[in-house]
Amino acid sequence: MTRCLQYLRRLALATLGYPVPSRLVPQRSNGPNLGVGYLLIEYIEEDQGTMLSNTWDERYQDTQLRTNFFGSLSRVLLTIARVPVPRIGSFTIDDDGVLALNNRPLTLEVHELENEKIPVDIPRGFTYTSVDSYIVDTLAFHDSRLRHQPNAATNEQDCVYQMSALSTMKMVFPQFFRRDLRRGPFVFCLTDIHQSNILVDADWNIKCLIDLEWACSRPIEMLHPPRWLTNRAIDEMDAVEYAQIHREFMETLENEDRPLDACTTISSVLREGWERGTFWYTAALRSPTGLFRVFYDHIQPRFAKGHENDENFYQVLMYYWTEKTWEFIREKVRDKAEYDKRLRDAFND
Repeated sequence: MTRCLQYLRRLALATLGYPVPSRLVPQRSNGPNLGVGYLLIEYIEEDQGTMLSNTWDERYQDTQLRTNFFGSLSRVLLTIARVPVPRIGSFTIDDDGVLALNNRPLTLEVHELENEKIPVDIPRGFTYTSVDSYIVDTLAFHDSRLRHQPNAATNEQDCVYQMSALSTMKMVFPQFFRRDLRRGPFVFCLTDIHQSNILVDADWNIKCLIDLEWACSRPIEMLHPPRWLTNRAIDEMDAVEYAQIHREFMETLENEDRPLDACTTISSVLREGWERGTFWYTAALRSPTGLFRVFYDHIQPRFAKGHENDENFYQVLMYYWTEKTWEFIREKVRDKAEYDKRLRDAFND
């Protein structure tokens, strides 16, 4: 009876143009209200699939398994991305079961920074309607990490190294994103998809995806294949090696794709993003600590090869990150010394 009433309620709300709750039926408890949130949990049987991470390291170079996996992954990404999303943000489900895009784009790096007491300054309930403003705010919390994390810089040289990279990242980002796409389309992205979150069968066909809490809507140009396809960490990636696997994935994606509109396909946006370096810029934004290696290895050389070893580059760019530059650098050196002392004291105790 309860489910029938829920069905009629959803039908009536849809007919009248109101937000429609999920098919899940709220069960009100007779006990005291704890005032906490809730989780939606689905149990996955062992015979439904195993974690890709169980076999990835040993078999990721198997061409047939990789082909099956790329086909499944392409269909997943395309199915999700074809659903139009009006803004950049995260979905919430309220106590009535209504799904709404009304929260900030909550990715794992935002959560990790806030856990370390580093201000992110993107309030809850804030969404974006332009790519530019989202990138500016994302770069701002990379700045915030350098300012507020006591061990963010190991010494003066490292601090200058990071400041110069962040200054340049702010200057060059318009080169990596198309102006005609700065107000959309936006797509739902699985931002924390890794081998342990993917359940596959024996042939590496995807059966289930788990741990979707960091999924959010983002600019379509930030949709890319996973970085770990060559089994390397973000700061160890080789562009030539990844280009081969990226080409293989794109061939599969293009076979599955169909136009979003008269002249745009998701695969064409991804291919252009690889060619113009948007893949690397997005990868840098996703990693507060890996940003700098990605910048100097894959972004800076697109503009000026050899600048990483040119002192003149740092002597200019470092001063554009903050006023009173050397005062800040000396403060970071003191922060690191105090952090090291607290760490030693903690272990001695």
